[in-house]
Amino acid sequence: MPDDAAAARAAAEEESAFSHTPVDPDATAPYGTHPDQVIDFYAPRTAQGASAPLVVLLHGGAWRARYDRRHVTPLADFLARKGFAVANVEYRRGGEAPAEGRTPPAGRWPDTFDDVAAALDALPALAREAVPGADARRTVLTGHSAGGHLALWAAARHVLPQDSPWRIPEAAPLRGVVALAPIADFTVAEELDVCENASLQLLGGKDHFEERRPYADPALLLPTGIATTLVQGRADLVVPQAVGEAYAEAAARAGEMAGLTLLEDVGHFPLIDPAADACAVVAEEIAQLAW
Repeated sequence: MPDDAAAARAAAEEESAFSHTPVDPDATAPYGTHPDQVIDFYAPRTAQGASAPLVVLLHGGAWRARYDRRHVTPLADFLARKGFAVANVEYRRGGEAPAEGRTPPAGRWPDTFDDVAAALDALPALAREAVPGADARRTVLTGHSAGGHLALWAAARHVLPQDSPWRIPEAAPLRGVVALAPIADFTVAEELDVCENASLQLLGGKDHFEERRPYADPALLLPTGIATTLVQGRADLVVPQAVGEAYAEAAARAGEMAGLTLLEDVGHFPLIDPAADACAVVAEEIAQLAW
């Protein structure tokens, strides 16, 4: 259990990250018929020439319905002010809430994965229409927490099992992935009870966890051949450092180097908080891949 000081700091960080006024997008486009199957687009706010790299942003929230894309709109705006075009992706999350007093379930199988795959497939055409200045040839995937998992997963679709409906024949043309405190290794996440067994729920519970992990766990989808960096706070009490380290170790065993940027005295939420120094580090990591 964290000590009182660590818990108080984590609470203050979360309060700061959620204190910003949501920022409306410049355009919104559907990629399906469900209300959650939409992408918000933010045009770059600075003059960088004829085109700008495209950052695909996947929000976190343990794949649960109570967290939607609105809480990362200040981050989307922050990145747009750094000169990026941004696509903020919504997707279907946890189903109906359980009995009063219990945590809502995490994710929907297979809907959550269906949506992320469909959004990424539709994105180049949608971006051309919504943000003409976006250069899809310089696309970087990023995401926070559960969204970091989805970013890693989306970049690894070409190495999914052959019978996966989400598999694509070759690697997507990405500049790379910057995953922010991602739930990147489901075995370690479950050992640490990350987000109240969210990854176990995402895969449908104990009866399905092991059989579905090869289709969903980024630590099993290596090597990808795509430049990947994880950004992680050493003081993260939500998704501990050990989860990111496990992914980096799995990548190394697969013959691939995944970057792991560890930030001292930083918890879970400063990575998406434009008021925090950690958010500037995130933008720089994205820039190093995109530019």
